[in-house]
Amino acid sequence: MSVFTLSQSEKEAQLLPALNDLVTHHRAACAPYDRIVGAVDATGGPYADLRDLPWLPVRMFKTHSLKSIPDDEVVKTLTSSGTTGDVSRIYLDRTAAAAQTKALSNTLQTVLGPKRLPMLIVDSRAVVSNRREFSARGAGMLGLINFGRDHVYLLDENGEPDVEALKTFLAKHGDAPFLVFGFTFMVWLYLYEAARDNGLDLSNGLLIHSGGWKKLIDRAVDNAEFRRRLAEDTGLTQVYNFYGMVEQIGTVFLEGPEGGSLYCPDFADVIIRDPVTWEEQPIGTPGLIEVISTLPTSYPGHVLLTEDLGVIDGIDDGPWPGKRLRILGRLPRAEARGCSDTFTGGAA
Repeated sequence: MSVFTLSQSEKEAQLLPALNDLVTHHRAACAPYDRIVGAVDATGGPYADLRDLPWLPVRMFKTHSLKSIPDDEVVKTLTSSGTTGDVSRIYLDRTAAAAQTKALSNTLQTVLGPKRLPMLIVDSRAVVSNRREFSARGAGMLGLINFGRDHVYLLDENGEPDVEALKTFLAKHGDAPFLVFGFTFMVWLYLYEAARDNGLDLSNGLLIHSGGWKKLIDRAVDNAEFRRRLAEDTGLTQVYNFYGMVEQIGTVFLEGPEGGSLYCPDFADVIIRDPVTWEEQPIGTPGLIEVISTLPTSYPGHVLLTEDLGVIDGIDDGPWPGKRLRILGRLPRAEARGCSDTFTGGAA
C-alpha cells in the first residue's frame, strides 16, 4: 500500500485533528512539554492550521529527557549521532515502536515492493549488537534489515571494507534484483569505490541511502553527481535517497522516481520557516525545516524545528502528490531560538 496518495489539501485536513489530539495527549503526559506549550501559547489550542502548531527545537532532545510514558513502559531507547553527552534520547513503548516499524515498511515498499530481496548492508554488524539501546545509525540499519534476506555486511567488525565478501555476495545474488542500504558517505567510500576499482557490476541493485552529505559536498559530490557516477561506473541506477531523523523515527521523506525531490508520506508534512520571523516561506525560498508527523506518541516529537535548511520546490506537481522537498544542508553552527528559550526547568 502506497503512503504517497494525498494531495496537500487532503493531507492537511487529515493531519490537523490528529496533531491537535497529540498536543493534548503530550501536554497531559509530559510535564516539561506542557510547560513549554503553556509558555509560548496561553490558549493551548485547538489549532486551526498546521502552521500554528507549537513546535519544539529538535535540540531540546539533547538537553532534556522528554517522554510521555512511564519509565517501566520504555522498551527501546534510541540515541542520535553526535559527540558524547550531546545526543538526543528517544523513548519508545511497544505501541510506538510497532507504529514506526509499520510506517517505515509502508513507505519503503513504495519503491521496494512486497518481496524481500538479498541485502547488502554497507556497514558493520557490530553497530546493531545492542537491541535495546543503540545509535541513530544502528536504528536506521535495524529498521531496514527487515526488508531484506541473506544479509551480508560490507564492513568487518573493525569497520574495514571486506571486498571479498562483496564479490561473494555479487557472485551469488548479482544476476537478479538485490537491495543495498547504507549511509551516503559510506556508500560512496566503501561500496562505490570498491565496485569501481574492482570492476564489479551493481546494475541489479536497488540502493536506499541517507545522511552524510556534508562529507561528500566537501568532495564536490552532490546528489546528481552521486547518481551519475554510480550509474556510469557500477551500473547502479535504482537509487533512492531519504531524509529522516531519530527524533521522528519511522518517518522518512523519500526521493521520488524522478530523482532529486523528497516527498512527505501521508502521515507527515514539512514546513519551511524563515529563521528570523518564523513565518512560513513561499515555494522556492529556503529556510529552516520543520517536520510534522503523527507517529510520535511516546514522546512529544510530533512537531519539530530542525537545524537543517531546505526548500519546497513545488506542491502537487510531481509524480507523487504533496510537497517536493530539497535538503540544502545544516544551519551553520547556530541553534534555533524559539520555545526552548522559555523553558528553564530541569529534565523530566
